[in-house]
Amino acid sequence: MKLLATILFITALLATNALAEPSKKVLIVASNMIDMGDPEKHDARNNLWEFAPPYHIFVSHGFEVDFVSPKGGEVQFMMDPLGISSYTIKHEGFLEKANSSISPSQINPNNYWAVFIGGGYGVMFDVADNQKIHSIIRNIYETGGVIGVGGHGSAGIVNVSLSNGEFLVKGKKVAGFPNSTEKTKSWAKHGTLLPFLIESQLNKNGAIAQNKKTLKDKHAVITDQRIISTMFLPSAALVAKEMIILKQQ
Repeated sequence: MKLLATILFITALLATNALAEPSKKVLIVASNMIDMGDPEKHDARNNLWEFAPPYHIFVSHGFEVDFVSPKGGEVQFMMDPLGISSYTIKHEGFLEKANSSISPSQINPNNYWAVFIGGGYGVMFDVADNQKIHSIIRNIYETGGVIGVGGHGSAGIVNVSLSNGEFLVKGKKVAGFPNSTEKTKSWAKHGTLLPFLIESQLNKNGAIAQNKKTLKDKHAVITDQRIISTMFLPSAALVAKEMIILKQQ
């Protein structure tokens, strides 16, 4: 009986380790932007509700998480810390990790099985064309990794090129913020402050843009060839969960 109990204990331990594989981490990409550089200083901080819930999902499933940002160091967030966001700040070290983000040159892509990029406008300004971060994303994806994005986070992958010269998003369904919403909201002066519109840029680079015009449910999570995306911020945590499920397949 003792031998059987020992075998069952070891089996359970191995299963737990196989689930989390702590030697392979998750990389969260965040922006260093605070505003859009305009005189009115329109907010460009990261959206807490698109970063904290996915972070919680990853760490609660046993994965270590690192943050990377274009400049490294502190990244700032908008939105109040409610619900699970408040919990993960208080009990799971979210802000400590986010405020000690790593610079791209210090990242070894081989240490990560996944990349997640949340929303907030900042990513459109300092991540969308950051070639060092693009190289990290490309390396992780081309070695079998999973990419997850939420809201404006799809701007962080829309311009990424693969080794064959084609865009990462080409031929894939990718959810992102729709042009119609950008043009009707004052958040970025009806889109006039933005370097591009996500829906247009996705389609331009060969993706099949998904948003409230194409989805029956705007909360939907889309999975296509190891890219998992959503346009709506409450579903950011669902993206993280789907990333883990895909990894286990």
